[in-house]
Amino acid sequence: MLDNFKEKVSIGEARKEIEGPVVRLIEELLAKTWVKPRDIGVLVVNDSGFNPIPSLSAMIVNSFKLRSSILSFNLGCMGCSDGPISIDLAKRLLQVQPNSHALVVSAEIMAVSFYTGNDRSMVLTNGLFREGDAAILLSNRSSDRGRSKYVLTHTLRTHMGADDKSYNCASRQEDEFQKFGIKFTKDLIVVARQVLKTHITALEPLVLPTSKLLLFLANSVARTIFKMKINPYVPDFKLVFEHFCVHVGGKAVLDEMEKKVQLSEWHMEPSMTFYRFGNTSSSSSWYELAYSEAKRRIQKGDRIWQEKNRWTDEIADFPVHVPNIAPINF
Repeated sequence: MLDNFKEKVSIGEARKEIEGPVVRLIEELLAKTWVKPRDIGVLVVNDSGFNPIPSLSAMIVNSFKLRSSILSFNLGCMGCSDGPISIDLAKRLLQVQPNSHALVVSAEIMAVSFYTGNDRSMVLTNGLFREGDAAILLSNRSSDRGRSKYVLTHTLRTHMGADDKSYNCASRQEDEFQKFGIKFTKDLIVVARQVLKTHITALEPLVLPTSKLLLFLANSVARTIFKMKINPYVPDFKLVFEHFCVHVGGKAVLDEMEKKVQLSEWHMEPSMTFYRFGNTSSSSSWYELAYSEAKRRIQKGDRIWQEKNRWTDEIADFPVHVPNIAPINF
């Protein structure tokens, strides 16, 4: 059955599978924000596994007849980090493109990446990942400030590609029977812990108040220079963020973030996204933000760590209890 599934998925069928939802998503976003396609000056599209020719960004330009001077980019093959990278690129482009709008689309399709072999390290992706799409509109127009939902304050990326274990922990390859799939190594969780530690260290000076930075500096000096055997200072990020959209890369990733940043069950509740929608890769953090919105948690002035709302029709049913170990019935 799995072999038949793979044989039925052509590039044309995969394109149709993603084009329809993405076009409808953008139509809803433009209608909701009263923005006309001709007003979009920047377009950034990302998809981790499906990169056809013409590109998905070209498809959007064609579907909405966007202007010929648009700054259009199609990002791919960067996994779950594609979404934040796209936002960062759009922000940088808006800095040199005054009085404009930027459309960011994060789209994931699993049909072309579905693994039909028996290698356990490659089968994991079939149960972990799901299809999901999100569209975000950014603006640097002063006239949009009053009606914008959020203000983008910081973007930060930590790239660990120079480290061999990080570089090789996830890769698309063939198994011994020439069946394509994405392979995860056992180093993945170790790498995730290290990148989280490095990223938090880089984030601290951007968001923490001076008093907390001084405590962090004093702790670092005591441990590194005076060789004092004390625990590293872990700042309370809950003092500077009201909401956390933790990437739903898997339960181990969520548990590590909860432990490292000392988050409560309330802060981790938006990760119900993993239970309801699975890991939608680059679009997952937007599903979590939508959860908080549907729960009416977000208030004016709140700060968030990281749009017909996918949760609206069922938000009353969440959260649900998810056991650490669930039985599998055959």
